[in-house]
Amino acid sequence: MTIAMLVATVAAGLFAGAALYVTVAEHPARLECGQALAIKEFGPSYRRAAVMQAVLAVVGLLAGVAAWYQGSGVGWLVWGLLLGALVPFTLVVIMPINRRLLDPRLDSGSDEARELLARWGRLHAVRTVVGVAVFVAFSGMSLQA
Repeated sequence: MTIAMLVATVAAGLFAGAALYVTVAEHPARLECGQALAIKEFGPSYRRAAVMQAVLAVVGLLAGVAAWYQGSGVGWLVWGLLLGALVPFTLVVIMPINRRLLDPRLDSGSDEARELLARWGRLHAVRTVVGVAVFVAFSGMSLQA
């Protein structure tokens, strides 16, 4: 196993683990506390998680590309690109929802707020599924190396 393969696998694993935690524990708990508190908690949670998740996706992408470039196989490139694609997915698809959830003018008790929180959870679950799939693929390819 090369250093690039190891770094790609660890980055994907950390990304997947963090995303899975948010999908199965943090976001449902946030919602369970009530819509107003969910909106209030979203901001601090988002600020802390956004940079970490973006860095892990980019590191996984770059390390996957490096592993492919070093001759480890096209799978590293494909799965690395898929992990990296979560950055533009987040910026284009999820970011408008983030901005609205962070908008102090949003009525935290409104139907709009409820729908935004639900939509955010569904879209974040997409990131989770992709992150877990990339980690599983990287892990499998690492074991074969």
